[in-house]
Amino acid sequence: MNKSQLVDSIAKKSGLTVKDSTAAVNAFLESVKDALAGGDSVTLIGFGSFLVRDRAARSGRNPRTGNVVQIPAVKVPAFKAGKPLKDAVNK
Repeated sequence: MNKSQLVDSIAKKSGLTVKDSTAAVNAFLESVKDALAGGDSVTLIGFGSFLVRDRAARSGRNPRTGNVVQIPAVKVPAFKAGKPLKDAVNK
């Protein structure tokens, strides 16, 4: 399911117009992005949590030349599914 299909599904299930559903999805995505960029996590009980994880610096290897390359530490967004979501998927 892509974003436009998600918007259509939300519009059908909620009775909102496609325009309002698009605005709601965009607002949700922006809110999650802003929270993660600020170092916060977003927890939706029964669904899951969006959070930021630290990935440590490490050394890698360039596959073309074989040279060792240092990869810097970064922060990466992550999603941890909640138990009800896991149970629904594994039904």
